[in-house]
Amino acid sequence: MFDSVRKHQRLLQFVLMLFIVPSFALFGISSYSEFMDKETDIVKVNGKPITAQEVDAAAKRQAERVGGNVQIAQSLPFRQAILNELLQQRILGFAVSDLRLQVGKQELVNSLQKIPQIRALYRQDGTFDDARFKQLLASNGMNEEQFYAGQSFDLKIQQLVNSVARTELASPKLSEIVSSLYETERQIQTLQFNAKDYLAKVNPSTEELQAFYDANAKLFEQPEYIDVEYIMLKADPKEDSKAFNEKADQFANMTYDQSDSLKPTADKLKLSIQTQKGVTRGGATGVSRDHPLANAKVVQSLYGDEALKNKRNTEAVQISPGVFVSARVLTFYPAQVLPYKEVAAEVRRQVSQRAAEKLAITAANERLAVLQKDPKDTTGFSSPTWISRNKPGSLVGTSMDEVMSISANGLPAVVSVSNPGIGSTIYRIDQVRQPSTVDAKVHQAQAQQIQALAAQSEFAGFMSYWRNSAGVKVINPLKQASTGSAGS
Repeated sequence: MFDSVRKHQRLLQFVLMLFIVPSFALFGISSYSEFMDKETDIVKVNGKPITAQEVDAAAKRQAERVGGNVQIAQSLPFRQAILNELLQQRILGFAVSDLRLQVGKQELVNSLQKIPQIRALYRQDGTFDDARFKQLLASNGMNEEQFYAGQSFDLKIQQLVNSVARTELASPKLSEIVSSLYETERQIQTLQFNAKDYLAKVNPSTEELQAFYDANAKLFEQPEYIDVEYIMLKADPKEDSKAFNEKADQFANMTYDQSDSLKPTADKLKLSIQTQKGVTRGGATGVSRDHPLANAKVVQSLYGDEALKNKRNTEAVQISPGVFVSARVLTFYPAQVLPYKEVAAEVRRQVSQRAAEKLAITAANERLAVLQKDPKDTTGFSSPTWISRNKPGSLVGTSMDEVMSISANGLPAVVSVSNPGIGSTIYRIDQVRQPSTVDAKVHQAQAQQIQALAAQSEFAGFMSYWRNSAGVKVINPLKQASTGSAGS
């Protein structure tokens, strides 16, 4: 397993951020050996459960760490992310135990000295303030044994993941092949058959228009939308940060505890209640980027069951530094199909466009049949240009794939590619060549991309292997936290 990925520390730094959460850096999980009393088991790793109570406690700690509030810690998406983190820790912990990894004393000492809080405990004469150290541990609910065990455990996990990161991919030949394919140039000419050039030949009947409307009602549906009201708490540059933080907590707690109205919070904190009509799932139209109802999280909360069905305030959302928002739904307007009279012009446009596109594609196919018999005919084609995957010009997606798939042995050759909503294009491929110069930087970048993709795949397989080995079993789905559970 460890002999297939190497030289990917930079790539796996992100992986380490996800999987390796230092749990004993004076503010984390108190002990890997301590498990909560059995409550509702969510998932089991090697027969040991992760409980709802454990998830709630970890969510509360994490919310406090990032300056959040109780309401955030109780939200299902946040708790699901915490559960995923705990699960990943447990799986890696199982791997560490199964492989019987060891950490040397000096390695542990070096790791401890990198922790800012630990470095601060050294006196000017170089001696260590053991009394302050024990006091600091006690204030975080730990003793020395738990702390050292946790640091050792984290180092073992880093050792495990780094062993994957240091593995090497033997793929220089593959990289050269891919680079060669990307550099190969083809000389092409194009012949366009655009729908717009055939619109004059289209004249749909009233019956055709009505039939299209009836068969495609969803195309003429006005999406659901809501009218909302909201309040914003903004920090005053002259205001003391501690005072604002207290006010922000009050804002979050009041909008949550008195969730049937924004008025109590607005009155208490002297905030104005503002309104916005016609807010869709994509947000409010015609507003600035920093508008509260242009914020995806605010809009998502408004369309959640709590706000939409139960008419409750949304959670307090920090949309930018020092700016908090809570909103509520005033009126919900369900999606509805607009009457034919209101969309008649759009119906005609769509029917005409589709009919013209069909005519363009038919004309292209007819011309293609003629060209396949005489591919040397260049009548109507554009001037020749050289393209490659590295230098695609105007070719993208299917067009590039089709042009590059033509065998170099039977040139000149032609191929037709349909462009949905536009028409069709015939490409004539005349020559193939390799570039006279090679860009070493591009080669290197492509080789790194290939290795990065392989490393990602290998690490996913690595985690899947240990997940299966640990016998991960989902017992119960994670549910919405009840009020106060995160603080229990």
